[in-house]
Amino acid sequence: MDYDVIVAGGGMAGLITAASVAKHSNQNLDILVVDRNLRPDAGKKTINGWICGDAVSKRSVDSIAEHIGIKYGKPELEQPVKGVVAYSPNHESKVLFDGEGYVLNRRILPKRQVADAEKLGVKFEFGVLLDSLQHENGFVTGVEGAYVKDLKPFKKSSKIVIDSSGSASKLRANLPIESFIQKEIDKENDLESTGRYILEFERGKEDDTYFDPDYAIIHLDQDLAPGGYAWVFPKGENKVNIGLGVQHRWLVARNRRMGKNDNLQSLIDQYIAANPVIKKHRPPVGDADAGNVTGNWQVPVRRQNDCLVANGYIIIGDSAWMPRPIDAGGIGPTIMASVIAGRTIAQALEAGDSSQEALWGYNLEYMKSYGYQMASFEVLRRYLQTISNEEIDFGMKHFLSQDDVDRITEREHPKFNKVKLFDPLMWLRILSRFPLASGLRYTAKKSEKLIEHSIMFPETSKGFPEWHKVHTRELDEAYERFSKA
Repeated sequence: MDYDVIVAGGGMAGLITAASVAKHSNQNLDILVVDRNLRPDAGKKTINGWICGDAVSKRSVDSIAEHIGIKYGKPELEQPVKGVVAYSPNHESKVLFDGEGYVLNRRILPKRQVADAEKLGVKFEFGVLLDSLQHENGFVTGVEGAYVKDLKPFKKSSKIVIDSSGSASKLRANLPIESFIQKEIDKENDLESTGRYILEFERGKEDDTYFDPDYAIIHLDQDLAPGGYAWVFPKGENKVNIGLGVQHRWLVARNRRMGKNDNLQSLIDQYIAANPVIKKHRPPVGDADAGNVTGNWQVPVRRQNDCLVANGYIIIGDSAWMPRPIDAGGIGPTIMASVIAGRTIAQALEAGDSSQEALWGYNLEYMKSYGYQMASFEVLRRYLQTISNEEIDFGMKHFLSQDDVDRITEREHPKFNKVKLFDPLMWLRILSRFPLASGLRYTAKKSEKLIEHSIMFPETSKGFPEWHKVHTRELDEAYERFSKA
């Protein structure tokens, strides 16, 4: 083999996982990261730049320091925040969750991550576009592609390939060996179109429901961001990452309902224009955001792939559909997964075994420590997409308890216990919004089942088919109910 490990894709997931493998190995492993971008553009997601919401929790950043020994600071951590605040459509109700965090500079961060990986002995090939996997005897054994500049063929072998090449990964979609990995996403229901600007601005009206330098703000609004949400993430006192995400089917329904013909870009522009705080905005001055001011990208918003490993092959980050279904936040899950994957791969290589079974611990540990919640959030997200702004306003005001807020803060599923309390006033509210109350209770109960089942993820691949059959049945039942809402 040319290498022990080849990482396909030099974005957030690929760079952290490469560093994690190197850090956790007792051997001097040959690790290669292959990225389609040239070195000055390392980590660039699309032709428009390093397009992302840029927000990450402090505990995710701290876990990199704890498990890999890499500590970030200024300028890659551009703005500290005290938490994330989600506002109802009428701005009268809010939920604070996720605790302290940061808004990153995604153009600067990959340069630091490349340097950190190189210090750990990781090698790089820039300007290479990969399009297929090598395989032999039921194992992935390397990658193939071509140099972007001159189309010269690129072909390298390895004991393990880490696929971090994005949600539309050709490598995963054309995986040439038998595996449990799902190859394609449901584009209609589990993919969102998102876009954002990075802007400097002058303050207009002071209103912390529209901009707060200490908090990342999320606006829930089916008219403004149908099927998704809008955000205002501070990057300074007078600098912001502002944008929104929509799901196509709900955008079509919204336009039909409102008699409009908006698209993603027109909604973003209207959102910025309507913000009373952000006035006289302009692109930032300086190199820190050069080539990264505006752009769109596709984000997966389902649970992670139900299986993350095959013989000689793992998926991670957007390639594994890891962004959280409820808010499309992908950096935190990716960091957690990268630490686990790196440790698992290092152990497998030390044992001389790159089989699905040797890599199964990545599946198991990620599900039990973080991923077990994702199917439940997928159900909640699909339900919330079916309700109106008025119902969101009412539900956040009357049906969310402090316990629910605390659970959301810890990234756990709310139970909506207030919906079942024996309080005459509450029952009047429930009866006045019975379909909403019934939907919330159903979602909470279904989510409890999914969490219990996810925690029972099989310890070996032998138990996966039966586990997956039950998992799929529970999800399909919920989606059938929501399709009639």
